[in-house]
Amino acid sequence: MRLPEVGAWATVLEHLVERLPRVDPARIEGMLREGRIVGVDGPVAVDAPYVPGSFVWFHRDLPEEVPVPFEVGVVHRDSDIVVVDKPHFLASIPRGRHVVETALVRLRRQLGIPELSPAHRLDRVTAGLLMFVVRPELRGRYQTLFRDRLVVKEYEAVAPVDPGLALPVVVRSRIVKERGVITAQEVPGVVNAVTRVELVASRGGLGRYRLVPETGRTHQLRVHMAGLGVPILGDDFYPVLREKALDDFSRPLQLLARVLEFVDPVSGVLRRFESGLGLGAWESPGEWGC
Repeated sequence: MRLPEVGAWATVLEHLVERLPRVDPARIEGMLREGRIVGVDGPVAVDAPYVPGSFVWFHRDLPEEVPVPFEVGVVHRDSDIVVVDKPHFLASIPRGRHVVETALVRLRRQLGIPELSPAHRLDRVTAGLLMFVVRPELRGRYQTLFRDRLVVKEYEAVAPVDPGLALPVVVRSRIVKERGVITAQEVPGVVNAVTRVELVASRGGLGRYRLVPETGRTHQLRVHMAGLGVPILGDDFYPVLREKALDDFSRPLQLLARVLEFVDPVSGVLRRFESGLGLGAWESPGEWGC
């Protein structure tokens, strides 16, 4: 944290109390006394004078997190990238209430690669292939693949079958998500979300679908499937928002990132990775009451 060049604070503590209003002032003072806030010369004393333009470093207190009882499986690892199978309910990267219980933090510890960084993300409730970059100097090259839509992504989903729905179909719509609103919406306007939907197999009123997105809008696959009248099983957002406790690991969203395919920006080799996970509602329908 860089301290402002202009200010009337007498001490670092005084500034941090004002700057971090959500943190109990007693906690900030305690962190200073414990040596948990440091400057370029080491721990900052509780009565350290305010120095304009200086820097301090600290780790924020971690929230209480519900352990996610599923493992991250390594699909591929080399000196450039790591590709894993992320389980349902595990966030990709630290954000909000999820810090330690994230794929990134787990893998940094598990593989002993503190510089590991994500090339892209998956929703917490979506399982499947997730790619990380090993060396910081390569991060931009792999992230650009996803930004520029140079990665072929295929997803698998389990959802009801509608005999009246003509498939395959390419869904084109405009999806927007407002800051602070948990769900996204389809609205009139210029198309910014495109998904190909194919029915691969069906039985007992359920279908196994292949979803191929051309774009990557927030919740795009879930919104498009719900819009077609065949919402993905286990979806607590679409078409109706339902509250679900963070420690409820039953009935996960039946959506899986199945395939990643791209030309490697470092080696020039065509790479294709396939998930080894499955979807419970299709593989064990009896447990889902299907």
